[in-house]
Amino acid sequence: MPKLVLALGSPTLDKLTSAGVIMTGAAADDMEIEVFILVNAGHAFKKNAEINQMSDQTQTADEFNAELTRLNSSNWLELFEMAKDLTDVSIHVCSLAGKIAHAEQMEDFIDIVDDICGIGEYIDSTQSADVNLFI
Repeated sequence: MPKLVLALGSPTLDKLTSAGVIMTGAAADDMEIEVFILVNAGHAFKKNAEINQMSDQTQTADEFNAELTRLNSSNWLELFEMAKDLTDVSIHVCSLAGKIAHAEQMEDFIDIVDDICGIGEYIDSTQSADVNLFI
């Protein structure tokens, strides 16, 4: 089974949604997927997090969400869940990302998170990946 490793370093809606779209595409191709939540992205995976930032200023978060609704498209979390339903997906929060987000225990994160790990696990995973992306 081919393997996608996705490193996510930003908690912005556009990048989270992009990651979700890539994941569902890879899942549809029956790829194994490992996602590593790095640096500031940890904030998006905390329980009760409100994601309302965009990485560019061409659109506000409200405008972006309105477009997703208009297009009858899933939000980023729904896309992540959809990918997990379709194939083997592991979502790892790197310990530094958890510390930056003030969330260091599994119970601090939403249910789709599988574990907390060190950066070495990401490095090891990239060595066996067919595709390695950083968003």
